[in-house]
Amino acid sequence: MSPAKREPESLDTAVRGKESNLAARVFERVKQEIFDFVLLPGDRFTEAEVATRMQVSRTPVREALYLLEREGYLEVMFRSGWRVRPFDFQQFEDLYDVRITLELAAVKRLCEMEQRAALEELKAEWMAPKPERLTDGRGVAALDEKFHATLVAATGNAEMARIHHDLTERIRIIRRLDFTKDARIEATYNEHARILRAVLLRKADQAQLLLKTHIDASKAEVRKITLHMLHTARVPHP
Repeated sequence: MSPAKREPESLDTAVRGKESNLAARVFERVKQEIFDFVLLPGDRFTEAEVATRMQVSRTPVREALYLLEREGYLEVMFRSGWRVRPFDFQQFEDLYDVRITLELAAVKRLCEMEQRAALEELKAEWMAPKPERLTDGRGVAALDEKFHATLVAATGNAEMARIHHDLTERIRIIRRLDFTKDARIEATYNEHARILRAVLLRKADQAQLLLKTHIDASKAEVRKITLHMLHTARVPHP
């Protein structure tokens, strides 16, 4: 018996698939613009402006913007387009508290584990001599995220790593503001190195104390954010 012929993809299905891909691209780009301070909290814009800037139709733009609204990045303004959601400082502080709980548990578990190969890469990055360290705030911010994500992922607990990843996305903009200051970049290198040494020596109590102090310092920066800081950090549209 000859195999059944595959029905050709309908034009409607193809169009929907293309628009879905475009919506995903718009979603990622607008979210990145928020993280990179191209779009600041309180900034307003229209679907037409985004469509023109990204050279796509308004349908995938609308789909992407509603998804960003559901994730808490945007607000739809009745008859006046969209707005980047203003900072909710209490929410950020609550998220930092959850982050501290997760990472303290991860560090304790790491100190008890036998296989910890992932820590060697972190050691090479964060215990490097000063001339070999990154100085670009954006690069250090990405490396910082990787450091904390690796500590959690190295425990082997996939659910903990997933929750931590989602949490990291929600506080990313705050953490990137932290790395617009040179003093925080140097302090982060020094603090990460001390945390790693304690974990490598399996000193759980010391590692947890150092980690909590480190995250608390970042959390304290949330309270210092001003409109001036945001506008200083703004990057022009590409």
